[in-house]
Amino acid sequence: MGIITGLGLAPGTSPGLLGAPEIGAPEIGAPEIGAPETEVDREAGPQPGTVQPRLRNGRKIFRTALPFALVAAIFLFALPRFASYRSVWASMHAMTWPQVLLIAVAAVASMASAWVMICAVLPSVRLREAAVVNLGSNAVANTLPAGGALAMGVSWAMLSGWGVSTAEYVLYTLVSGIWNVFARLGLPVLALLVLLPAARPGVGVIAAAAVGLALLAAAAAGLSLLLRSESFASGAGRTLQYVLVIACRLVRRRASFDVSGSLLGFRSRAGTLIAARGWRITAATAASNLILWLVLLACLRGMGLSQAQVSWQTSLAAFAFIRLLTVLPITPGGLGITELGLIGILAAGAGHQASAQVTAAVLLYRAVTYLPPIPLGAIACLVWRHAPALIHAEAAITQKRTRT
Repeated sequence: MGIITGLGLAPGTSPGLLGAPEIGAPEIGAPEIGAPETEVDREAGPQPGTVQPRLRNGRKIFRTALPFALVAAIFLFALPRFASYRSVWASMHAMTWPQVLLIAVAAVASMASAWVMICAVLPSVRLREAAVVNLGSNAVANTLPAGGALAMGVSWAMLSGWGVSTAEYVLYTLVSGIWNVFARLGLPVLALLVLLPAARPGVGVIAAAAVGLALLAAAAAGLSLLLRSESFASGAGRTLQYVLVIACRLVRRRASFDVSGSLLGFRSRAGTLIAARGWRITAATAASNLILWLVLLACLRGMGLSQAQVSWQTSLAAFAFIRLLTVLPITPGGLGITELGLIGILAAGAGHQASAQVTAAVLLYRAVTYLPPIPLGAIACLVWRHAPALIHAEAAITQKRTRT
């Protein structure tokens, strides 16, 4: 009775009287179950209702396969043009143990700097909890297409179990993301400044620095106005709401959100957080990006490339350009695109004879920064699920109570 009333039908009215078929009754004109296909059916082809799901499935398969195909093409065809993998392995095999130790220490420091960044934005999270969140989310982001969205789900599941509220998590995601974008936009400007006294910068570095500076100035001004002016925040929210509603209509999605109210709420919370911990967040973000560049520099020096062959200024410029280029995640973790871009820029300055060393250095840099979070993240997720007391004691107690 309640279901019929909820559908807008009078009690006792059969749905079949209104044009809808009775449950179990075949539609008018529909073939009976098990009936053989007629010549008319063959000429008519597939029904429209079956074509659209097939198209959607085809698009999903294409979007999933494209990043993997791009990565395979880069590693199988593009990179061997700079140096063969045999010569790359020979360059790596020639490294000394002190050089290997230096690279390992730099890679561990780079990994830990990301944990400090999480603690800077979320002061209630301890360092070991930040390590589990970072490793677990990176393991997903580095292995799956569109892994960034799934990584957010992993980090939210962990942090919410440790008492982080939804508002705190959204604030953490937005602030850390904004500061990371600021760092990527500002790095080309820094690289241009340090490159000017040493050598004549190329057109690409100048263009990247100009674009980065313009976007950084616009983003910083917009964030400042958002935090200082309530009227600006309200107007920006209404404009963004209008744009998103149009976008939802184009993709035939229902627009059920209040951007203006969410933006005003973010403004008050972000203003308090930035006023209290803004300098810590900025320092942690800058340190995380610079230490990641030091890993690249350590790999270049470990392969025997001198300052005359590849200067630290050139390596910083290449690093900054690629960081800006990979803001949009075309492949998981920028895999393939980062390697090709770094090798292309650095090998052009080092010369043909040093191509094998440059290729080996870049591949080693990517190996020590991209691969370790995958197995370590899997271990972190297993510990989080099966031994939570090693990470967060209160979460372990809560889990025991729910089981009993």
